Amino acid sequence: MSVPTASSVRPAAPGSAADADAVTFVMRLARALYSAGYPAHLLEDIMQDVSMRLGLQGEFFATPTSIFANFGGARTHLARVEPNELDLGRVADLDGIVRDIRDGTLSPRDGVARIEALLATPGYGTIGSTIAFAFASASAARFLGGGLRECLVAGAIGLVLGLLANLGDANAPHRRLFVPLASLLAAVLASFAAHALAPYAVPVATLAGVIVLLPGLTLTAAMAELATQHLVSGTARFAGAIATFLTIGFGVALGDRLARLAFGPAPLAPVVPLPGWTEWIALVLAPIGYAVLLHARPRDLPLILLVGVLAFIGGRLGGEWLGPELGICIGSFIAAAASTMFETWRGRAPIVTLVPAILLLVPGSVGFRSLVSLFGRDVVNGVDTAFRMILMLCGLVAGLLAANVLVRRRRHAS
Repeated sequence: MSVPTASSVRPAAPGSAADADAVTFVMRLARALYSAGYPAHLLEDIMQDVSMRLGLQGEFFATPTSIFANFGGARTHLARVEPNELDLGRVADLDGIVRDIRDGTLSPRDGVARIEALLATPGYGTIGSTIAFAFASASAARFLGGGLRECLVAGAIGLVLGLLANLGDANAPHRRLFVPLASLLAAVLASFAAHALAPYAVPVATLAGVIVLLPGLTLTAAMAELATQHLVSGTARFAGAIATFLTIGFGVALGDRLARLAFGPAPLAPVVPLPGWTEWIALVLAPIGYAVLLHARPRDLPLILLVGVLAFIGGRLGGEWLGPELGICIGSFIAAAASTMFETWRGRAPIVTLVPAILLLVPGSVGFRSLVSLFGRDVVNGVDTAFRMILMLCGLVAGLLAANVLVRRRRHAS
């Protein structure tokens, strides 16, 4: 569907009831998209498109914590928002509302009612999201080269963190301590397992256990915003991701120190490699785990799994051809291109299938290893690893932008 130009839109009468309903809908949609974790740079494009469809001349400026909107040079609207985790189910449903508005089958007033009803519906239950933590951590341990012991311990750590994440009100003030406490607990549990069960590669299980906490998706969104000249939002998001990395690193370092005081140094053993076919099991479990953690709709899981597999294979082949720092570009290009094609074929918002695939590619584990090296005073190795992470992020974002230009423009031109 082509995007309208300003000359093709008939503006609503200033001050009319229809105009007021349209403004209310646009602002309510913006808040709803933010509550679903939509990136700021994509939000501005959606608000601009919807406003033009409704006959409004709007200008928008979005940051990770606020939205400014001006319609026709009149009153400026400010919406103060709290950044939330991405909710793919709500994103998909909101995309359906936007499509109905674009098609003219839904009025702005009814659109606001549908948004309110949508936000009142519950998502996945506690059991599903808790199991998803375990799936994601166990799969990450396999991708990091872990053996059976590392995968089992990482899965157990993920299960405990999932239970901790689902305790109490998600908006309670003490929830801000979840990331450092979860990181500390993961390090303690990993060390305890080495003493209580059998020696194994503790660092692999620790990293896989906290993999869901790593802000890889936030880093990717920040780099994409900086690359598209959304400098304020990109800088703020990048700073937030770095702060999260530091928090996780501090929690793991403190947990490791406490475990040493309580149990002594953890006994280590070399990894016993698993058969190659087990990686395919991890490749199935990981996108499903991420999809559940991001509250994707069950009917979207097959496409999410397919795009995730394609992205992983593309990234693996790209790594063999160009090296891991640059080869990730191929994986992200395939993920973005496939998601855009599925948007045309099945009417799915591209972000629904794209984000879980990107989580398989983002170099969050590389950034964490860099932080561990810096905490261990291995500055040279830490800086080198951090530089690798930045290169990989640049390659990932380059693949996303290339797919957006080549595939989406061709789709609009056809």
